[in-house]
Amino acid sequence: MQCYSEREEKNMTLIETLIEKAKKSPKRVALPECEAEKTLLAARRVKDEGIGIPVLVGDPAVIAETAAKAGVSVDDMEVVNILDEAARDSVIAKYMEYPDTKRQLSEKGARRKMKNPMYYAMIMEAAGLVDCTFCGHVNTTGDVLMTAMQAIGMQDGVDVPSIFALTEIPGFSGSEGNLLALADCGLNPEPKADDLASIAIATCDNVKALMGWEPRCAFLSFSTLGSGAAESVDKINAAISIVKERRPDLKVDGEFQLDTAVLPQVAAKKVRRESEVAGKANILIFPDLTAANIGIKMIQIFAGGKGYGHTLSGFNKPVADSSRGSSVEEIVGDIAMVIIAAR
Repeated sequence: MQCYSEREEKNMTLIETLIEKAKKSPKRVALPECEAEKTLLAARRVKDEGIGIPVLVGDPAVIAETAAKAGVSVDDMEVVNILDEAARDSVIAKYMEYPDTKRQLSEKGARRKMKNPMYYAMIMEAAGLVDCTFCGHVNTTGDVLMTAMQAIGMQDGVDVPSIFALTEIPGFSGSEGNLLALADCGLNPEPKADDLASIAIATCDNVKALMGWEPRCAFLSFSTLGSGAAESVDKINAAISIVKERRPDLKVDGEFQLDTAVLPQVAAKKVRRESEVAGKANILIFPDLTAANIGIKMIQIFAGGKGYGHTLSGFNKPVADSSRGSSVEEIVGDIAMVIIAAR
């Protein structure tokens, strides 16, 4: 991937950069919400621009009706007919080869659930028939999470799903230019130590796959290395210990105040030991969802920054949970991101 300086030199936005990266290795992306015109409008762009290979999952009659309303042709796209029993049996046979430690569905359960296009799409993904799944602008986040947990399962070392945001921050100059990854930005209101560890592990893996960065992950707090005492500080330190036990390959550190995490001059004063993260973090783990929500909105409102990302972290294979208010342009960008996340 281009480094940030190349991206800025060419005046490319983060999403434009990610789209160009997706084009270099297009993947098969399942789109199960084909009753929505925006799904097919986005699929048309993804196909035409070479971003990925759309696989439309649903009732062909519904897909044809939606395409007519949207004024787009899907004649050159693969359509998976969820009403075709023989095709369903073939998918289930492959799905049952998927490790049972990664799924919650039996053969009978999968057959019953596959009447729902979203389940059908994620079961296809688990079976290796598509590389990723994009949904969420019709289905609720709760439904997307439940489907992914049952059909795909969690990655090793991760107990809970999470979601991260890639932020572009005008005027900020850090280890990755004006970019930072923040987590968890949408799913876990009051994470416990195990949850925070899972969030950090999954975010590191996803950010590395998406951006090509070497993850340097800082756990944020009001305290830096014991300068303050509270249960939240104890929780963060317990989470760091869990990460180091589960994934000793990852560079994680804390607890750090924000300035200590991202400003080398502050880190030099406050951190009196060796640290591969202090002052040069590219991933920030918030102690709870309240802090994360406030943090990202302050970036957007006061700094004029932007936040991107609906790719869920922590699942064994990539799934995107879009916002129901997303525009077609935003959906295309989010599809590019989940395509890149597909290893």
